[in-house]
Amino acid sequence: MSLAFLVFLLAWIIGMVATFVPALPATVIIFAGTVAATLLDGFQLWPDLPFLLTFAVITVLISLVDNVASAWGARRYGGSQQAVWGALIGGLVGLLIPFGLIVGPLAGALIAELVVVRKPLGAAVRAAWGTLVGLLTGLAAKLALHLLIGVYELWRLWDPARSVFG
Repeated sequence: MSLAFLVFLLAWIIGMVATFVPALPATVIIFAGTVAATLLDGFQLWPDLPFLLTFAVITVLISLVDNVASAWGARRYGGSQQAVWGALIGGLVGLLIPFGLIVGPLAGALIAELVVVRKPLGAAVRAAWGTLVGLLTGLAAKLALHLLIGVYELWRLWDPARSVFG
């Protein structure tokens, strides 16, 4: 394992954990690890620059997954934009309680629909459920993409001949 491999591995592990924390930019952490590993590995204009540019575009697209999935879920089940914001805020507050990643967004969307939008309870519950479905769909997509990117980058950096352990 080279130093570049270890640096990326550490960044990737942190990014994978950060995938479950709404306030942390998991994809950016993984991208930063890729850039650092590429520089440590001896940056070459070809093939590293096209790889990094492609990964930068993928990073932006992955960052949009949460928003698109949340909006899809909210719209699909009759939720409002306030429900999406309520779910995001609820997710942040949920970090402080057990099962908060599920309970927080659900409660936040429900409260937003009931208090801000003033929907009846049945419609608010349906909208909150849709927002939660969207958030969890986005989380699953992000997790899968982070996993694929990490495996690819670890494969790309793997070189047993340049091990830091001798």
